[in-house]
Amino acid sequence: MNKKIYAQITGLGMCVPPKILNNADLEKMVDTSNEWIIQRTGIKERHLVEGQAVSDLSIVAARQALEDANLKAGDLDLIIVSTTTGDMQFPSVSCLVQKRIEAKRAACFDLAAACTGFVYALSVANQFIISGTYKNILVIGGEVLSAITDWQDRSTCVLFGDGAGAAVLQPTTEKRGIISAYLSADGNFADFLKIPAGGSKQPTTAETVNKRLHFLKMKGNETFKIAVRAMEEAAKEALSQAGLSYKDVDCLIPHQANMRIIKAAAKKIGLSEDKVFINVEKYGNMSSASTVVGLYEAVKEGMVKKDSVVVLTAFGSGLTWGACVIRW
Repeated sequence: MNKKIYAQITGLGMCVPPKILNNADLEKMVDTSNEWIIQRTGIKERHLVEGQAVSDLSIVAARQALEDANLKAGDLDLIIVSTTTGDMQFPSVSCLVQKRIEAKRAACFDLAAACTGFVYALSVANQFIISGTYKNILVIGGEVLSAITDWQDRSTCVLFGDGAGAAVLQPTTEKRGIISAYLSADGNFADFLKIPAGGSKQPTTAETVNKRLHFLKMKGNETFKIAVRAMEEAAKEALSQAGLSYKDVDCLIPHQANMRIIKAAAKKIGLSEDKVFINVEKYGNMSSASTVVGLYEAVKEGMVKKDSVVVLTAFGSGLTWGACVIRW
């Protein structure tokens, strides 16, 4: 009788650019204050690129993850990159990464689910592993949100940062790795978080540029309410599928949108703060990079150990939301 196959994360990597923009810097750019930003978001600083694209950050994270997994790039079967800030409209970031790391055997595609992107990509990779289609998969969540941030909009420019994280997935017959995954979406809330122009509906023109329609627009209060409910729903559904409850969770790694959302979601899920990993204060919201960078740091800091039950939960534009339960 064949044993059940699970997708195990065998390597992790991350990359944030060296430039730091702190709240004092933002006070000089827009009408805001360090106290207001911390009170409303919990963010103290964020990392921003200087002449780098998302592929540059992704490649650094990818090489770290491959080294951590003791795997050569040439052994990769598939590369999935979750991003909404690709180097260009096309080709995909995954193909650019494939070229740079010389993963010549790997199929490549990008996936767009905004801040939920890494959870979505991890779930997709999981299916390829458990079906036996592929054995070695590189999953990357990377964003250069500074490229789509309106630095004149004080309500949004304080929130976002740039970064990338990567994970290598390989099959195992031990009951560890991704135990369950839950994905959901509701396009009725598509207007809550979007970039209006630059696509086929509103192609780029001088007028769309002048109206600043190529920058991220967000209905913050409305998004906040749904975000808390969505991350709670996703975490509880994924745990239920795994036959577990919040009492079994050793570490919750929520999307690092802002501190108020993280704490509200953790409270609804029913977890004490000592089981919730938070790094939003030093990176801000890195969209699809946030959960994988959080996982990387939680492992390195010892918050996630062998046999730990870890829950990644996220929400993003679409609106999309989802969660994965991982036994480390």
